[in-house]
Amino acid sequence: MKKHLGIYVVFAAMVLVGCTNGQSQSAGGNNLQATDFAQKIKELPGATVLDVRTPEEFAKGHLPNAENADWNGGDFNAQITKLDKSKPVFVYCLSGGRSSAAAKQMRENGFTQVYELAGGIMKWRAANLPETNTNAATGLNKQQFDDLLNTGKTVLIDFYADWCGPCKKMKPYLEEIGNQMKDKVVVVRINADDNQSLCKELKIDALPVLQIYKNKNLSWNHSGYIEKDSVVQQLQ
Repeated sequence: MKKHLGIYVVFAAMVLVGCTNGQSQSAGGNNLQATDFAQKIKELPGATVLDVRTPEEFAKGHLPNAENADWNGGDFNAQITKLDKSKPVFVYCLSGGRSSAAAKQMRENGFTQVYELAGGIMKWRAANLPETNTNAATGLNKQQFDDLLNTGKTVLIDFYADWCGPCKKMKPYLEEIGNQMKDKVVVVRINADDNQSLCKELKIDALPVLQIYKNKNLSWNHSGYIEKDSVVQQLQ
């Protein structure tokens, strides 16, 4: 497997697993779309904006004035005890899964106003809302992406993130199918965190997203979990 500019290229077909599947609706209607989330933050200027991704993700770009408390870091509870439970808190992650779990736990621990960003920072970026400490200018540009399609084989694109649990489950399928279909399929894995501008231009606002290109034309697009056999069918 070869790594370049946050992408992994292997010869394969691909399995897709949905990062956002299973995200439940928040109690009290506090699961807000990106523009509503941004507006609510303006209405409550003293509220805490809490990014529950990893510190590495946070460093690559986050909402203005956000604080970081890693949901999977082992000390999340200790970090939120520093917050005033009676004041509003805005919670988000990459695509909504971790923030949903974090918000649920916060409510169970007495926080009275917890607002979630539906779809996470992917939807925030897709809406062209402001972000700080971002490396959005790095990574592939559209021309470089198009160059990846210049092959006589079918090209399968996987937009993923290192911190997306379902995306990690996808990797073994990529390797397995890659060995089986290497004569006719090229798989390109594109790290969304490292290729923010490209994802925005291609309107990738969820993870993972699977695309199939035949003769440089997009023939199939899928967001969320999909079984291996279904992907193989699309590649026939």
